[in-house]
Amino acid sequence: MTHPPQRALADIRIRVQRDLTDYLALQTHYLGEIGSELVPVAEAMNSFLLDGGKRLRPLFAYCGYLAAGGVESEAVIKAVSSLELLQACALIHDDLMDGSDTRRNKPSIHRHFEAMHNDEDLTGSPTSYGSSAAILLGDLALVWSDQMFHTSGISSQALLRSLAIHDEMRIELMAGQFLDIHEQALGSSSVARSLKIARYKSGKYTIERPLHFGASLAIESPQKLTAFMDIYSEFGLPLGEAFQLRDDLLGVFGDPSTTGKPAGDDLREGKRTVLMAMTHDRASQAQESALAKYFGDPDLTNEGVEILQTIITETGAREHMEELIEKLTLTALDALNRDEIEPSAHALLNELAAIAIRRSV
Repeated sequence: MTHPPQRALADIRIRVQRDLTDYLALQTHYLGEIGSELVPVAEAMNSFLLDGGKRLRPLFAYCGYLAAGGVESEAVIKAVSSLELLQACALIHDDLMDGSDTRRNKPSIHRHFEAMHNDEDLTGSPTSYGSSAAILLGDLALVWSDQMFHTSGISSQALLRSLAIHDEMRIELMAGQFLDIHEQALGSSSVARSLKIARYKSGKYTIERPLHFGASLAIESPQKLTAFMDIYSEFGLPLGEAFQLRDDLLGVFGDPSTTGKPAGDDLREGKRTVLMAMTHDRASQAQESALAKYFGDPDLTNEGVEILQTIITETGAREHMEELIEKLTLTALDALNRDEIEPSAHALLNELAAIAIRRSV
């Protein structure tokens, strides 16, 4: 009997959580054998990885695998679960680069280790200690991602087929991160550049590349794999951009209890998002003056956040973003209307698209 898509996705999520828990238990034991000083590292990584997260990347990868004709496989579940470790690397480093204080309603990794430095009355700079720890833990998550993937138990042929896509996904992620910090350094606003950053920093490695990764684990024929990758790009690229645009809105208008970050955090950080580029394009001279005064102020008060939120809304940028998200989503869903996709997995991809986009602001 076929389960409803919500139940099927919940089951996959549980299996991903199980594999991550088992893998981290092994790594925690290994770190503990090296030295007791590494116990806080293991504890921090366990908390960061297991206490939250939507598991979107493993879900898209496994559904991409099923939609391409793959059969149920515990080894493939473990392989796609490794993408959560890649995500952890990106988030830990991103929080450090942005100077973010929180992640998922808890201190970000660099703030956690800063606090530990203070609590244990260690010598030297707490800030330097926290930053160094975050760099190393992010790197460790990246290494663990490779190790979990390589030891997943998939066939050597599937491993070789998927390596190129796996590497491209990581390169694109790092490229997008650099484009992001470079855009911040430019201090200017461009919708086109911000859209490019959204595509590479988040969209591609959240949806398109995990789908490609899943297809490569399922399909042996190069011609068939290329055809599926084209279909998944038509679906995944616009959906990935819509996903990041929703994140842009959440970064300004999101409920902290949902986002896990303080309200208006992106405004304090001065993030050069598509939303802000659209706002600048539409702002009057008076509104532009207010943007210059408040946007990027690390000490921005709640009142300042409300002023910026009002400007973004009054310029029409927020409404235009919602319209663009809807347009991109419809484009993506239209790409799923293909006979090549396994009918049983079609509903899973539709439901995943809804999960990625319908997060409320």
